Amino acid sequence: MSDIKSVLRSLGGIFIIIGFVSLFSLIVPLYFGEYGSNCPYDAIGPILITSAIYFGIGLPLFYIFKNADPPNFKSAMVTAALGWFFISAVGSIPFWLIPYDKISLASMAPLSAFFESMSGWTGTGLTMVAQENLLPATLQFWRSLIQWVGGVGVIVLTLSILARPGTGSFVLYKGEARDQKMHPSIVSTVRTIWWIFLLFTIIGIVVLTVIGLISPDGMNPWESINHAMTGIATGGFSVTDNSITSFGTISQIAILVLMLTGAIAFAAHYDLLKGRIKKFFLDAQFRALIVLIILGLIGLTFVNLHLYGDDILRSLKYSGFQFTSAITCTGFASVENLGDWSESAKLILAVAMVIGGAAGSTAGGIKLFRAILLYKGVGWRIKRAISTPRRVFVHKFGDKSLSKDDAMDLINEAAIISFMWIVLLFSGVIVIMQTAENTTLSNSFFEVCSAQGNVGLTAGITDINMSPVGKTMLIFNMWIGRLEIIPIIVLIKSMFGIKRNIL
Repeated sequence: MSDIKSVLRSLGGIFIIIGFVSLFSLIVPLYFGEYGSNCPYDAIGPILITSAIYFGIGLPLFYIFKNADPPNFKSAMVTAALGWFFISAVGSIPFWLIPYDKISLASMAPLSAFFESMSGWTGTGLTMVAQENLLPATLQFWRSLIQWVGGVGVIVLTLSILARPGTGSFVLYKGEARDQKMHPSIVSTVRTIWWIFLLFTIIGIVVLTVIGLISPDGMNPWESINHAMTGIATGGFSVTDNSITSFGTISQIAILVLMLTGAIAFAAHYDLLKGRIKKFFLDAQFRALIVLIILGLIGLTFVNLHLYGDDILRSLKYSGFQFTSAITCTGFASVENLGDWSESAKLILAVAMVIGGAAGSTAGGIKLFRAILLYKGVGWRIKRAISTPRRVFVHKFGDKSLSKDDAMDLINEAAIISFMWIVLLFSGVIVIMQTAENTTLSNSFFEVCSAQGNVGLTAGITDINMSPVGKTMLIFNMWIGRLEIIPIIVLIKSMFGIKRNIL
């Protein structure tokens, strides 16, 4: 019972903070005049309804259970799983009530709206929208805002405002698939994360706006704001058709830097901002990211060479951007139809989407931290197998030395998470193969990797007319991908435990 009270109190705090975040988006319909008799639709009402529901749920829960015990591991996992699900459910209201096409005034069905909201909050970027330029400005910004907040995490945002020092805050922080600390205090850590995130967002907006002023194929200020927000959050929602294909090379390079920045751990950024440059470049995940990008860039460039008339520079340009977008889990595309790429090219991108960016960043996937551990674990196991029994092994991760037991615990955890990740991935592929029309195995695999890796690149399967079963499966993939599975398992186990106790 104490765990339930703790979960409800924590959920209340999350809903209150997101309620305030929702009110911030009212600036957009007021500025663009998307209300009143001069506009065929009202964008203010749905935002107010959304915020009112967040407050209506959050305030009673927070104050009724304010004296609940601090969260433990189990209640923190359940809070994370339920929080992300219900935040996305309530966040679907604007997509449901505001037309997604300001010309035809067509609106999304509830399931499609939930899909769009889950994709936004989880930083995935797969979308039900075919023409983003026809979205009302309010929906364009709502998509960017929820990706921006979701990139760092709704629990991290809540902790930065409402948290008190203590172990309860730390287990909630871990429940959102984070464990890196920049300060002894978790409250100071989450506030530092948000300051870094806000700083890079502002820099991104300024840089993209300046490029737009000096380049005829750059972004206008509205496009710069939205693309900077979703770029640094490695979300990938766009306000223009065909992602960023219509923007020039300079703008695309700026977006590429934003994607890379978002996929690097906040702890590494903190070292860089503090002047610890050597420590930044020695970060194991940063080095692995650069190595993988170089290898992927070389491989994909030569695989795609025939597509671009043996022009190696053109192949390098498009392959490099798409691979970086995939491994940083951003989902921006500089080509119009990835479904037309070769099976080998899509497989390379799919592997990148599965690996993902750094742990402690805004990126998805199984994370570079686990990929490095699995790689090192294989090496350690082979060395042990071919060495004498008395040989002493040094287990190092980056600049840290680990005991044998600690190293094995980390490797076992990485292997378990990765195994479950792959099992759920193939479950999604089977469902998409059975429900999508005229699809191939490679395209289905690519699409599910994109959903579960919280990426957003698409082979053309995801659209508003896809099967409800397929939409539901991809919603589930996005949800478990953002929370890295364990919170969902703990939630399901807890639900069965409650049912067993009732019976």
